[in-house]
Amino acid sequence: MLYSLFTYLDEAYNLPGAGLFHFISFRASVTMILSLIISITFGDKIIAKLRRMQIGETVRELGLQGQKEKEGTPTMGGIIIILAILVPVLLMARLDNTYILLMIVVTTWLGVIGFIDDYIKVFRKNKKGLSGKFKLLGQVVLGLIVGLTMLNSNHIVVSMKPAVAAREHYEVVKEIKTKAKSGHEEVTSVWVKAPVTNVPFLKSYDIDYAKILGFVGEPKARSLVWLVFIPIVIFIVTGVSNSANLTDGLDGLATGLSAIMAIVLGIFAYVASNKIAADYLNILYLPGSSELVIYIAALFGATIGFLWHNSYPASVFMGDTGSLMLGGVIASLAILLRKELLLPILSGVFMVETLSVMIQVTYFKYTKRKYGEGRRVFKMSPLHHHYQKLGMPEMKIATRFWIVGILLAIVTIITLKIR
Repeated sequence: MLYSLFTYLDEAYNLPGAGLFHFISFRASVTMILSLIISITFGDKIIAKLRRMQIGETVRELGLQGQKEKEGTPTMGGIIIILAILVPVLLMARLDNTYILLMIVVTTWLGVIGFIDDYIKVFRKNKKGLSGKFKLLGQVVLGLIVGLTMLNSNHIVVSMKPAVAAREHYEVVKEIKTKAKSGHEEVTSVWVKAPVTNVPFLKSYDIDYAKILGFVGEPKARSLVWLVFIPIVIFIVTGVSNSANLTDGLDGLATGLSAIMAIVLGIFAYVASNKIAADYLNILYLPGSSELVIYIAALFGATIGFLWHNSYPASVFMGDTGSLMLGGVIASLAILLRKELLLPILSGVFMVETLSVMIQVTYFKYTKRKYGEGRRVFKMSPLHHHYQKLGMPEMKIATRFWIVGILLAIVTIITLKIR
């Protein structure tokens, strides 16, 4: 919104300072500041409103230290994060950019699903919330939207050499020409619609999802690539979204981890949208993806601002309104930036939390069938509750998980150079 306004003022009236809006670094900085102001300042007002409406957390007795003190703490605070993302993005980002429009849809879509889930829990007094099948259906539909947009949009493209594009039969959207020494223009690169992604650690090697269907023949594999790509996108979006939801069990835990991941995704967005940096690091150059830096700046500002209220002892919980949205946003950003194969490292804490639940449930059912009584691997799952049962203070658990998240973030960034 403001980008279009100041671009017009710069071009029509040469307004001093208006040209700053052409710089991603300036807009990202302003976006982050706005996001922080909204989440911290307006967050207080929203929390007070939630408290007046008696939208408080209902706590099940699980025998955890400090658990009962959380009773009545306002929930559905994810509304604060969503507002702190969407308002600055609508103001500072280019709204004609497909990447931005898609991320606005992702944020809103999962925010609504989480809100309905929280609403049922709080106002209908149904602790189960939204039925699992409806929640899953919403995540599947979102995965379809993200996947189909990536496969069909002329604005979500990958830059590559003409010879490679011709050999792989990719659909060319735009040709980039430069002047040769002879003075004639020649095509040096093309922008193509390609279902490809970077492979960590391996130099000059990318995965083309269509190659998985290579057994049906090249032309047919290209037309049927959605059979592979769409299920993968759905699996990633659903998996990371639910993992973030499981991790949101301690004050500030999921919020802090999401902020750490946002920093890494911001670095990925910057280098992937910069041809010189992408060529140097030997990763896919994604024209137009620079606007994602604006979105991620808002995401980082929103999570850090929310942590102001959500750190121990929390004044508000994000609820499913925030946790489902944060997980889905992180997954969608990684997919759009062609870095989804790095998610097991980047979101490693989310993954381990989910695995702890799967291991616990599987082992309990197995031992109950075999011995007549269920046995447990952990004292309680997800994993953060296991440490609570061991008597570790809540803040120490969250802080140590953040430290692990920072280590995983550094490893994820290092993969760029290793590649």
